[in-house]
Parts: sequence; C-alpha cells; structure tokens
Amino acid sequence: MATPQQQEDDSEDDLDPIKILLPDNQNGFSKIQHDTPAQEVQQHYIHSIKSTVVIRQLPSQGLSFQLWPAATTLFNLLDNHSTSPLSPILDTISNGSTHGALRILELGSGTGIVGIAAAVTLGAKVTVTDLPHVIPNLQFNVDANADVLASRGGAVNVAALRWGEDADVEAVGREFDLVLASDVVYYDYLYKPLLKTLRLLMMGEGKKMVFVMAHLRRWKKDSVFFKRAKKVFNVEVVHVDSPCEGSRIGVAVYRFAAKAQRLPAGLNRYSL
Repeated sequence: MATPQQQEDDSEDDLDPIKILLPDNQNGFSKIQHDTPAQEVQQHYIHSIKSTVVIRQLPSQGLSFQLWPAATTLFNLLDNHSTSPLSPILDTISNGSTHGALRILELGSGTGIVGIAAAVTLGAKVTVTDLPHVIPNLQFNVDANADVLASRGGAVNVAALRWGEDADVEAVGREFDLVLASDVVYYDYLYKPLLKTLRLLMMGEGKKMVFVMAHLRRWKKDSVFFKRAKKVFNVEVVHVDSPCEGSRIGVAVYRFAAKAQRLPAGLNRYSL
C-alpha cells in the first residue's frame, strides 16, 4: 500500500506540467507583434535605462521558447538593481573584483531576457546558455537588441551548455563573477546534472562565484533539489514576490555560495 507521501507524489505526477509551469497571465509585458500563432514578439520596458528590449517567443516549439514567471522577477530586480535585494550581492562582487565589467553566466536562458537585461542594466559581459536546439532563438533575441546593448556598454555571448556535461562547462569557461538562472528547478531528473554543473563552475580553490536563482515552487518534490544543494552550498532566500492572483506562493530568489569547509566524506565536486 502506498504511503501518504507516495500518494502525494503520484498526484503531482498526474498534473499537467504545462499549466503548472506556465500559468496564464504571468506578466504584464506588452505584445507588439503576433505574426503567426507560433510566434510572438514582446517589448519589455526597463525603467532604469528608459529603453526597451525585444524578445521573441516561439510557444509552439516548447517550454524553452517561452517566458517563465521567475524570469520576470529577475528582470524586475535587475531593473531596480541599485535598491533591490540584488544590490548587496552585486556590491560585494564589484568590491572584490580585479577586472572591469561584471562577468555573468546564465543557465537555462530560454528566451534570454534575464541575461540581456543583466547586460544592459549592469553594463555586464554576459554569456547566455541553453540546450543546442534553443540557441538559434537565443541568438535571434540577442541580435534584436544589439543597439541597446551597445548603447549601455553591455555584451552578450550565446553558447550551448548541457547540464552535467564537463566538456560544455570547459567550453564556456569558469571565469565568471555571477551565475544567474530562473525557473530551472522543475523536472526532478534534471536536479543532479544541474547541481553537477554548479559544482564544476563554483567549487575550487579561490572560487568566489555566486549563484542567484529565481524559483517558483510548484511541487513538494522541489525540496529534494534544495536538500542536495545544501550539502555543498550555503543557500539563503534574499527576496520573495507577493503571490500572483490565484496563487498561494510567489517567486523566491535564492543566493548560493560554495561552503568553505570540505565536502562530506565520499563526495567531490563531480557527484552528490
């Protein structure tokens, strides 16, 4: 006979992942073009620079081609970075930096809105990444914002990065100050490869890289990811959005930093 926890997990598995992951009315951004049912282009106004970025979504091609709720949260925090909960994180990084512009890596970039916003609001050098089949649309969105990026002194590079793959991490490099991600904790089979990629990036002698992740909790099983992460990272909540209408919880933003002490016995940065 199934335990109550197993029954609960089974009931979660029966839910429609599309409706859970991408609820309706997730943002208030204005749609400026809808050429076909398979494509929509939106403009996103950034108050701090009095300009817009343009993002193409391709809903018919899957989840990776759509704007997720937590991306909107990071977008807004970056727009208000001087007064938002990101401010002390960014100040600490900048104060300890021996080079110029911030170097930022985004994991699971999707449409690229977060990485592009980081580049234009912070004047940062950003690498946006996702699976190989997502790269063409990511590149399209980066190219569509070339003028605003140039005017703000930011730059965005596009690269494929499969979580858990050592070679992909080697290809993009590890010389970053900050790693960003939004809504990357959803399918449990991705927990292990995502954590492996974070360890490869963030752990090692002299590493001070910080990971900032925006996450909307949808399933109780999400807690498994955080339990595993806390074995090797210090994890703290730095911001929580108010819930949207019809929701009980809002997007939370977490800060991850590698623990200074040794890994638990039997673990290394390649495995949990």
